[in-house]
Amino acid sequence: MSQKLTLFLFLIFLANQNHVLTQLDDLYFQGFNHVRNNMSLNGAAEIEKNGLLSLTNNSKSILGHAFYSHQIKFKNSTSGKAFSFSTAFVFAVVPKYPNLGGHGLAFTLSTSNELPGAFPRKYLGLLNTTVAGSFSYHIFSVEFDTHKDYDFFDINDNHVGVNINSMISNKSVPAAYFLLNSEKEELDLTSGNPIQAWVDYDSVKNQLEVRLSPSSTKPIYPILSIDIDLSSILNDSMYVGFSSSTGMLTSTHYVLGWSFSVNGEAKSFSMSSLPSLPETKDLLVLVVCVSVGSTFVIILGIAVSFYLVRKIKDADMIEGWELQVGPRRFSYQELREATRGFREKELLGFGGFGKVYKGTLPNCGTPIAVKRFCHESKQGLREFSTEIASIGRLRHKNLVRLLGWSRLRGELLLVYDFMPNGSLDKYIFEEPKTILKWEQRFKIVKDVASGLLYLHEEWEQTVIHRDIKAGNVLLDSELNGRLGDFGLAKLYERGSNPITTKVVGTLGYLAPELTKTGKPTTSSDVFAFGALLLEVICGRRPIEPKALPEELILVDWVWDKWKSGAILDVVDPRLNGEFDETEAVLLLKLGLMCSNYVPRARPLMRKIVRYLEGEVALPELVAAPDVYDGENADANTDSGDECKDHMYFYPQST
Repeated sequence: MSQKLTLFLFLIFLANQNHVLTQLDDLYFQGFNHVRNNMSLNGAAEIEKNGLLSLTNNSKSILGHAFYSHQIKFKNSTSGKAFSFSTAFVFAVVPKYPNLGGHGLAFTLSTSNELPGAFPRKYLGLLNTTVAGSFSYHIFSVEFDTHKDYDFFDINDNHVGVNINSMISNKSVPAAYFLLNSEKEELDLTSGNPIQAWVDYDSVKNQLEVRLSPSSTKPIYPILSIDIDLSSILNDSMYVGFSSSTGMLTSTHYVLGWSFSVNGEAKSFSMSSLPSLPETKDLLVLVVCVSVGSTFVIILGIAVSFYLVRKIKDADMIEGWELQVGPRRFSYQELREATRGFREKELLGFGGFGKVYKGTLPNCGTPIAVKRFCHESKQGLREFSTEIASIGRLRHKNLVRLLGWSRLRGELLLVYDFMPNGSLDKYIFEEPKTILKWEQRFKIVKDVASGLLYLHEEWEQTVIHRDIKAGNVLLDSELNGRLGDFGLAKLYERGSNPITTKVVGTLGYLAPELTKTGKPTTSSDVFAFGALLLEVICGRRPIEPKALPEELILVDWVWDKWKSGAILDVVDPRLNGEFDETEAVLLLKLGLMCSNYVPRARPLMRKIVRYLEGEVALPELVAAPDVYDGENADANTDSGDECKDHMYFYPQST
């Protein structure tokens, strides 16, 4: 009898908790105050006093993880088949600046509840450049993404996606929900209002569905449905929870309630029963103003006066340090007029940290490109002004010229030459409207090499670009290639050693030594140039998720074809065989040389230019020995000396 009484009291205890454990793998958290001991938090994640789970705050470039503390069984031990599961949760994204989210959150199944080494920003705290795309990582996520990342082929800055071991979604759709009459309604993830999400996986149908709604009612129709078998992705036991991150733009990501069930349907939430979101400062001001009654007019008058004084004080004021900046300083109003009020119709695309608009200077009719982004810190703005002053003096026919800049309080605008033919990636990937001829491709490659040589060796300082890729190569009216977007560039005095810095750049173009040392060098730029060479010739990205396994990594595929004697098989088939075979072999060989895993085995830019101009013959490319000392490689050693008759190629798989 005593055992039965103990069991009975234990069940009563559970029934009075804020979460209900309906079976071993069923969770129901209506707020998180009473389940602190059942949640594993790291990064910026915390449970607030009223029970809200905040994954991030308004700090830049942070991440937050919140997982259920115990692993949950996800597979049948006998058959190895994944179980069905279902989850419902209510979240809210409250951006620091209206309609500018950064970067979103993800419902996540993982073998780890800490995700060590994960990056913030576009990686949502899930992965990093090393493990992204690795099928041994076993991570599944449904992302609610509020920032458009071209590197990951995001469809917009307000979408839902299903991801497996990668930040590139297997399928994604714009955020929306279905009304009862089956009409689709758009849903703004950064509205700051609670949104309920449902993720349901049916292991019998091998189908996953995602639903969204701003209400308590679960829609009949999913906004996203994908046929997928998670049996090979999930381990027998996994952690379940959430991950989120911020970047240059920030948002506070909240989870108000969460339910989860294995082989059952997760319970939905009544929105009114969940913890309330913090009131905004604007709302508090409004309440105060209403409550003062007769003094409202006085307070309003003071507020308006303060606003006008501050607006007059801040509007286009020039501080003394700004007079030291080299390029022309445009007035904010001048650029606003040039871009027609930054109309969406004038939007050219997204560059590093901001949107790029087409404009026409009012007085002279000169076409320009204006990059617009926020930069809050005055100290950071002054530091950035030093780079503007330096980069603004770069002058080379194969670099996009920085014409000037402007700022208004925390907003910074950079003005560049307008490139009417856009970026190179639009001509070589997917299904371009115009196919570049072989002569045009060869010329563009030489143009970029010439610009890089100027940056590395011919200007007064060494400039390391750090983000060389097809999307940052712009084409002028005559399809000449110009390297642009110096948002990540670093300048060093000649002969000095670059200091350790954060690993930045684009997946597929990052030199492998960067993940170890964090030090950008001219050799790491050469590695990215090698990736650019191969993608221009092959018409494919450095990492192609949709390709066959043996063709996933472009440089590995090209190397395998080189060894088998079928190197010309990799040339872009859209050229229909109309290319110079000698030049094709030259570029492919040079692309492999630049893509060497060992920095000292890469040529310097001055030698690359001589190879392209036919002044020096390329050495023979042979497979590397089984053993090499990659740790002690000198990143700036030129191994392409004319006296050498061969060069070892060290693939990344070595």
